[in-house]
Amino acid sequence: MGKAKNNLMFILFLMIGIVVGSLIGNVLGQVETLSWLRYGLDFGMPSPWQLNLGVMTLTFGFTINFTVASIIGVAIALFVFKKII
Repeated sequence: MGKAKNNLMFILFLMIGIVVGSLIGNVLGQVETLSWLRYGLDFGMPSPWQLNLGVMTLTFGFTINFTVASIIGVAIALFVFKKII
């Protein structure tokens, strides 16, 4: 049970690091000297895949945007996680 709790905490810390890093990157990236924080790459399906079943249409798709700020956020979150656990 303790290992499952640690795994959940690890995923939570990762998600918080990604969100906070992206938020900081978007805010600080508007400053010209810090614009490098918003540099990143998109991975995923650029156009969604659609399945038409006649009665309904299902649309599947996802993209992941890695930025410098989100990677820094993940690194800080992992550091904090290691210190707590």
